Amino acid sequence: MENLDKIFNSFTSNNFFKNKSVLQSNYSPDTIPHRNEQVEAVASILAPSLRGEKASNLFVYGKTGTGKTLSVQYVGNKIKERVNEMGKDYLKIIYLNCKLKKVADTEYRILAELIHELGGSVPATGLPTDQVYNKFVELIDSKKQIILIILDEIDQAVEKISDGFLYNLTRLNSGLKNAQITLVGISNSLTFMDNIDPRVRSSLGEEEIVFPPYNALQLQDILHERANSAFGEKALDEGVIAKCAAFAAREHGDARRALDLLRVAGELAEREGSKKVSLKHIDTANDKIERDKMLYVIENEPKQFQLVLKAITELDGNSEEGGIFTGDVYNKYEEVCGKTGNDVLTQRRVSDILAEFDMLGIINTRVISKGRQGRTREIKLMLAPNIKVKAQEILNSALDL
Repeated sequence: MENLDKIFNSFTSNNFFKNKSVLQSNYSPDTIPHRNEQVEAVASILAPSLRGEKASNLFVYGKTGTGKTLSVQYVGNKIKERVNEMGKDYLKIIYLNCKLKKVADTEYRILAELIHELGGSVPATGLPTDQVYNKFVELIDSKKQIILIILDEIDQAVEKISDGFLYNLTRLNSGLKNAQITLVGISNSLTFMDNIDPRVRSSLGEEEIVFPPYNALQLQDILHERANSAFGEKALDEGVIAKCAAFAAREHGDARRALDLLRVAGELAEREGSKKVSLKHIDTANDKIERDKMLYVIENEPKQFQLVLKAITELDGNSEEGGIFTGDVYNKYEEVCGKTGNDVLTQRRVSDILAEFDMLGIINTRVISKGRQGRTREIKLMLAPNIKVKAQEILNSALDL
């Protein structure tokens, strides 16, 4: 018990962190460095909402951690504040993260969540979808108002449901007498619109803004600003912020990754009773985040991705020196689909999934020649042994195996 007292005392007496919440991903800063141009573009597109007019639908693209959600929410909050100052109540802003399970995995659930945000309710399941649409229309069309719906990670919802629900939402405006809906879609996929039905695209993608990745110097500015609020004086060794920024710049300029790295490094330093965050804490934090990120990706990928990965992990456990080839993966994938009662995708689509795994660092592929049999890709699973065991557990649970 003495050991526990020692641990608790070190935490209660240590003022290592001044305000750790500023390093969390849900923190909303007063300023957004290096995003003035994008913030102003979002503001100018959504500004008609100030007059109670429908703004153009907006699509925002950019890699993870490039400030998309932060900027859109920042502008939305400023518009809402201004409308309130004017003594008006004709603007309602609803934010939905489409990556969250049980929120955006069916059209019904998205509508139920929108209705809930508006103060109404529908049963969790059971009603025909058109009745749920009627309930939504009834709720919003009772007075003159603008409903600004922000759909974050919208590509995830389309992957799960199809783009039909977007078309249905935009089509509602023509039947509304008092209210109007503006959609803001936020996507990590720069090619998201390429695969959308042309009818949906024409009714949806009225305005588009692309957020570029941050470079290492911009990331250092962001980290310095947050670190000043997060840590006590002289809590960081020289070079710590530069190293965090360098790691994140290598990962396509992801500010969220840089902030996570600094926070986890701080937690590790605090746990071991260190007076400062050192470069070695950054290295340890990076290894930990890599491991956690890989498992998060595996857990949250669509079912077809999990089926393909399950096939690879089974082959990896049984493969001898010869390695794993794409044909083997497809055969095993068909077998896993049969066991789990899932539809089988074409070889072309499975090939696309393998390319995505390669990009995520889950596998490594190399093209090899098999003489007269042509060329094939050899696949190597890149998960560390401890991650592999956990990944198997996640896949077995997700696929009910």
